[in-house]
Amino acid sequence: MEHSDRMITLPNLDTADPVARSLAQRKLITAAVVGAVVSVALGTYAQVHTPTGVPNMIFIEVRRMLPTKAWLATGAFVLAIAQLISALAMQGKVPLTGRWVAKAHRWTGTLAFVVSLPVAYHCLWAVGFQTTTTRSLLHSLFGCAFYGAFASKMLLLRAKRLPGWALPVAGGVLVTLLTALWLTSSLWFFTNVGFPGF
Repeated sequence: MEHSDRMITLPNLDTADPVARSLAQRKLITAAVVGAVVSVALGTYAQVHTPTGVPNMIFIEVRRMLPTKAWLATGAFVLAIAQLISALAMQGKVPLTGRWVAKAHRWTGTLAFVVSLPVAYHCLWAVGFQTTTTRSLLHSLFGCAFYGAFASKMLLLRAKRLPGWALPVAGGVLVTLLTALWLTSSLWFFTNVGFPGF
């Protein structure tokens, strides 16, 4: 991947030699398998672990945990949208230029992941894999899939000579999953429990 002030040029392997194409396919398959393993491992742990029902975080009161999670997830969602815009800018699809765009893309992605960790920790530790309602089941599935997709994308970022569609698809999947997580958690909380919630 080559960086410029305006955009990222993604290599196209449509006309590449068979050896390079085969190597790229193996990298894609490896990333997909690793992502699937991470997703299944998280889902399995959340299913077999006995939920504590309370956060294991002494700095957050129990009654404030759900609103805190809703706002942290909202922050991660906003950062993911910012990352989507910066990715489109790096591909020349949005009229934003400058070296700051690539830096903003990296930092918004990093921050979105970090902000999501306390939420995921509470979901895994205190709540577990929920199947009581369609919303909670979908939320549990989206959460496990998000971290699997994140693992896959991190592997693809380090790989070279991938098809031009690989990173945009991986990033698009991450933004889609995080949006689905926000819709089935924060938006639900704000519209059914209370806004701002504290």
